[in-house]
Amino acid sequence: MRARRFLYLAVAALALVSASAEEAFAQRSSTLRHSSEAQKKDEMNANVIGLAAGQLEGAPIRLATEVARVVDSGSLMHVLPIVTRGPAENLDALLYLRGVDLAIISTDILSQFREKAPNLRNRISYILNLFPSEVHVLVRPGIESLEDLEGKKVNFNTEGTAAAFSGPLIFDRLGVDVEKTFIPHPSAIEQMQSGDIAAVFFITSKPIDVFLKKKFPAGYKFLSIPYDDRLSDFYVPAVLGHDDYPALIPDGREVQTISVPTSLVAFNWPTNSDRYRRVARFVTSLFDNLDRLQSPGFDSKWASINLAASVPSLDRTPAAQEWLSRTSRESGPAVEREIDVNAAREQLARDTRLPIADQERLLRDFLRWARDKR
Repeated sequence: MRARRFLYLAVAALALVSASAEEAFAQRSSTLRHSSEAQKKDEMNANVIGLAAGQLEGAPIRLATEVARVVDSGSLMHVLPIVTRGPAENLDALLYLRGVDLAIISTDILSQFREKAPNLRNRISYILNLFPSEVHVLVRPGIESLEDLEGKKVNFNTEGTAAAFSGPLIFDRLGVDVEKTFIPHPSAIEQMQSGDIAAVFFITSKPIDVFLKKKFPAGYKFLSIPYDDRLSDFYVPAVLGHDDYPALIPDGREVQTISVPTSLVAFNWPTNSDRYRRVARFVTSLFDNLDRLQSPGFDSKWASINLAASVPSLDRTPAAQEWLSRTSRESGPAVEREIDVNAAREQLARDTRLPIADQERLLRDFLRWARDKR
């Protein structure tokens, strides 16, 4: 009897020990798993850069995606292009939205933010002056000039887009008072055929797919936009041609218009912060790989990028300035004092159609030649 009771107690004790061991093992496994997941989470987030771009159908999100393709380097750099309402609201995203380090903005929005944020120059800086986005004003038959749109309905796409911000501003500067609507452009184009809407105002890099793929009734055309002192502070002249839109612009004809410069800007994180170091790594990787962006498979306008071009009202981010200075350092300080290196860059960009890497190589060769001639 006693032996049987002892055996029962021993089995029960063994079961308790086994259960405790299993529980301890499960807890240890859970702790290790959670620790491993936390480590993985930290590693994946350590080098993420948030880039506010634009709407899915716009050029900025395409540019941001192309940048990510050449800058991403596994665990060392991970660029996240962010779909937003458009470049006009990206500055808000850069200033106030968590996780955003960079943004593609329409440069003319800086005029508005000078009033909203007087210290804006201390909060953001520019990395790159991107290529401009052309203004397209498509009108119904019978409209020959912007003045003919006085009092008529003009659609500027949805609120927050570049067209919705810049369009009314441009019309106001030119003194043309129109009835503004803000609905999706596809709906507005359909309403043009019924005569309810007289024109649609687009801002994006040419060519725009809808103007290539859609068959418009006879008489639809693009309007010219005069370029004068009223627009010279933030806008630059541009041209739409037959090669851009064969169905809407006759062969041999051009439509004079303007373009809205866009810029890649960064939040001014403290220089001793991890976020600033991420931005600095991004800048170095982007500038080192600009020649890849100019290769087949990327937007052809990357070839027109001028590294030395400035952005009105903003300072260049320190990491970008350091890269530009470093590429000229081989020439020696005396030569750099006598030669305006940025002016030389601008002339190379203006007078040659070479990729950025070849422009920089030519500049270094010229500066070296100038140093040796001393």
